[in-house]
Amino acid sequence: MPQVRARFGAFAPHPGSALSWKLYHSEGLDSEKMANTYSALKRVRQTERRTEFNRQAKTRLRHGIRAMRRALAGKDPKAAIELLPKTFSLIDRSAKSGIIKKNTAARYKSSLHVKVKALSA
Repeated sequence: MPQVRARFGAFAPHPGSALSWKLYHSEGLDSEKMANTYSALKRVRQTERRTEFNRQAKTRLRHGIRAMRRALAGKDPKAAIELLPKTFSLIDRSAKSGIIKKNTAARYKSSLHVKVKALSA
């Protein structure tokens, strides 16, 4: 295990430990930025999970807004009015969880609401 000692210096785990094996054989991470401790490995796992969750939430938001814009572009006031509360809820939840900022959420909602009012008038 001299390679592990060379890569991690004084923080290298005991050569026979599970952490040593995990550090030495991990595949998904860049070898230049390898985690040195149990807590750092845990943070890497947490970050990966959170990143995936945030990516899905942002995609869900974009799809919701896109559906609303399609209804507006199709000049269908009934569909647009039906989608409005669902889209607003999606935007508010995204702002609450930090996917987008509060001001961005307010802009999205205002813009969509103005367009729906213009379409239904």
